[in-house]
Amino acid sequence: MMIRRPTRTAIALTATALSGTLLLTACGGDSGAKGTDGKLGVVASFYPMEFLATQIGGEHVKVTTLTPAGTEPHDLDLTAKQVASVKKADALLYLKGLQPTVDKAVAGSGAKHVVDATAASPLVDHHLGEDHAEGDGHQHDEAPGDPHIWLDPTRYAAVAKSVGAEFAKADPAHAADYQKNTDELVGKLTTLDQEFRDGLKDTRTKTFVTSHAAFGYLADHYGLSQVAINGVDPESEPTPARLADVQKAARDNGVTTIFFETLVSPKLAETVAKDLGLTTAVLDPLEGVKDPAKDSYLTVMQQNLANLRTALGTTTPATTS
Repeated sequence: MMIRRPTRTAIALTATALSGTLLLTACGGDSGAKGTDGKLGVVASFYPMEFLATQIGGEHVKVTTLTPAGTEPHDLDLTAKQVASVKKADALLYLKGLQPTVDKAVAGSGAKHVVDATAASPLVDHHLGEDHAEGDGHQHDEAPGDPHIWLDPTRYAAVAKSVGAEFAKADPAHAADYQKNTDELVGKLTTLDQEFRDGLKDTRTKTFVTSHAAFGYLADHYGLSQVAINGVDPESEPTPARLADVQKAARDNGVTTIFFETLVSPKLAETVAKDLGLTTAVLDPLEGVKDPAKDSYLTVMQQNLANLRTALGTTTPATTS
């Protein structure tokens, strides 16, 4: 039931010369990454990195995000202004392999303080990336790559620790605050992890079907099996053979729900659900949030847990902090 964590070479979307920078900095679109008000200028490549920057940096940082709210991060092309902001940043936070334009910008920035979330996350099991449904007896495909490490709270906590340590190096005067904020966030992620463990322990089925192969780390960590209609690229089109495989896995494993996500059209998931007489629901890969003032990593993950519990058929009451 595991999903291999891939190299993502296959996803080399157009690696434009303006390739992006997944760094840590203020909120979307601001080109001035360098702190002019005594704050640490941080550039973050996309929402999961922005969340870490703001939670850990607090009042001491000015965070700029390269991927605007509500935008699919895979599609990001950096502007000349954004590339310049990466070069001026005091600290950069990105996930290597997710956004080729950002990778290129970071490589050319010469920045001293860079956190690559991929390198900061613990090593993955070599089977992660294999998409299968337990006991369904059909041939399972291997996903070409799953970069969504932040959907496993324990891996995300490891990245948080790296961010806190790098901020302390970049701004030693506020190292104690960065450590305190890191400890608080890691505590919240530890609690979230336990809630997922408890909430998904006793379920009628361990298999879920989703439109986008984004949940390999989550499935692997909580003993679930992801069956994805599409691969890692949410805009790709499944083959007839893949659709037949998905339908068989859904029937064989008593699946009741086809999951779709917020930043991509739900039409494909709705079509598959209609063909099978099933319902649809949201399982959010948290590549971005539409309204950061209303939603956060923690609130969206809580909703993901609730939706998974309903779809998988839980037999124990939910426990939340």
